[in-house]
Amino acid sequence: MIQSLLIANRGEIACRVIRTARQMGIRTVAVYSDADADALHVREADEAVHIGPSPARESYLVGEKILAAARETGAEAIHPGYGFLSENAAFAQAVKDAGLVWVGPNPSSITAMGLKDAAKTLMAEAGVPVTPGYMGANQEPALLAEEAAKIGYPVLIKAVAGGGGKGMRLVEAPEAFIDALASCKREAASSFGNDHVLIEKYIASPRHIEVQVFGDSHGNVVHLFERDCSLQRRHQKVIEEAPAPGMDAATREALCAAAVRAAKAVDYVGAGTIEFIADGSGPLSADRIWFMEMNTRLQVEHPVTEEITGVDLVEWQLLVASGKPLPKSQEDLTIDGWAMEARLYAEDPAKGFLPSIGKLELLEFGEAAEDDFGRGRIDTGVYEGAEVSPFYDPMIAKVIAWGEDRDEARERLGEMLEDTAVWPVRTNASFLVKALQHPDFAAGKVDTGLIGRDGEAMAEAPAPSDEVLEAAANSLVPFSPLAGFRLNAAPARAAWFSLNGEKVEIALTGEGSEEPDEAVLITEQGQAWLLTPWRRDGVHGGADASGAILAPMPGKVIAVDVTQGQAVTKGQKLLTLEAMKMEHTLTAPFDGVVAELEAVAGAQVQVEALLARIEEAGE
Repeated sequence: MIQSLLIANRGEIACRVIRTARQMGIRTVAVYSDADADALHVREADEAVHIGPSPARESYLVGEKILAAARETGAEAIHPGYGFLSENAAFAQAVKDAGLVWVGPNPSSITAMGLKDAAKTLMAEAGVPVTPGYMGANQEPALLAEEAAKIGYPVLIKAVAGGGGKGMRLVEAPEAFIDALASCKREAASSFGNDHVLIEKYIASPRHIEVQVFGDSHGNVVHLFERDCSLQRRHQKVIEEAPAPGMDAATREALCAAAVRAAKAVDYVGAGTIEFIADGSGPLSADRIWFMEMNTRLQVEHPVTEEITGVDLVEWQLLVASGKPLPKSQEDLTIDGWAMEARLYAEDPAKGFLPSIGKLELLEFGEAAEDDFGRGRIDTGVYEGAEVSPFYDPMIAKVIAWGEDRDEARERLGEMLEDTAVWPVRTNASFLVKALQHPDFAAGKVDTGLIGRDGEAMAEAPAPSDEVLEAAANSLVPFSPLAGFRLNAAPARAAWFSLNGEKVEIALTGEGSEEPDEAVLITEQGQAWLLTPWRRDGVHGGADASGAILAPMPGKVIAVDVTQGQAVTKGQKLLTLEAMKMEHTLTAPFDGVVAELEAVAGAQVQVEALLARIEEAGE
């Protein structure tokens, strides 16, 4: 049995692996970059090794540094988590060549399933249904455009080495294809070092259903049923659940059998996920579900499978990597209840989901998250006082709820998110609550386009309730027994306050406070607001009216589409900024001329750096 384990990752997944390893009596080693010197996974591991500067490409993505840390600490095995090097066959082989145990599938399995085009060909040969598309080696834009036309619009352009929603573009009309292809290839090259793409038919009402599979070195492969990950935003999963709504026994049997065939086709060992796309325009059926890709690692959403099966998937990974057979046979695995997971991110939905970075001065998950009887669970890699860094994925936590049925799990998850309080970093908690309450999602009628259709209303910034707002305001004003007194009328008064920098008038129904506070932090609906007395010197103008284009976050300028002096129209793309592993397009706020252009492709910029300034024509 493995006695010492290095986790080649950070954040939530590193903490998750450490937790199970500790329960199994396995010594753990963490690795960390400059930005993660005080990170939770560093604090929780038995030992930690510094591996370089903050950018992942100079630390967590450098295999030699990981191997050196293992040699330095005497670690026997390496667990890659998810992301970073988890699906890098060359690194997996290097771990084995170094005489260490790789907690994951064989490098040959990673290679076989790592490229989407080759994987789909292999799956078709194994009798697994695949979606129609083009998977050829010829990457000439003109030929790819021809193939897209043959398949029929809408189509998906997908990086063959992609994953996590990166390197993927939906194209709905021929005239948009070339620009989408260039953007997709650029992102693919940046994220995966491989800009090859495939084209596949886009299913109009798609559902994303995946099957958790597990194999051992003794030839055993089982499935642990399905998960539904259809609620997505920009191809990134938002809420996951298990089992899938509307899944009948016959369809489940056929789907899971296909997943097991897929795993056996590559002699799979360890935890993996076979992802399928289903036609959600009608009831689920096996003849309308097609193979999409395989993730040869542990998934972000693995907790929902753990909650309905009672299996610790990380424990299984460590047992299998130690050469032991699977702890359970297929007949031993059953579904118990329902589970849902929401990804709580440091981002501001009301501002286009821009990442929000900074110190977590307040981080509370509420009583529901600590209710073992109710099966609430929080998987996190941060703590109150920690920093949300601009260098990595901005996940704060995975919030997981279990229930006897889907409604109970959904309602419990909503309560957990409503009880969450984070400040001053903004989060998507209220957006998640609204998504859970959406009538279609509540009814189990969800496809991957739901947020695209109705997400604008979900993203609107909530306001605190009048009752909570008045109570908070009352604590900011001095006590007066005659507060609001009016002759021959009911007492009434109001005052001006600043709510997150916005001037608001609030009715005051109490007598005030003998020791008024300078500020009150209001937490409600998973949101937080800072209420202070209004001060005129706190007024600031917005940047848009001046035409200044400021960097909304630290990042790298990857494309500049205009030149100084060029005439532009409102909404025209000016430049593209890459931050938090995503591309962000900045556009002209109104018709005018590019009066200043400070942005240079390839340059790193800080938050609120002036990138360009647009002047209205005739100024």
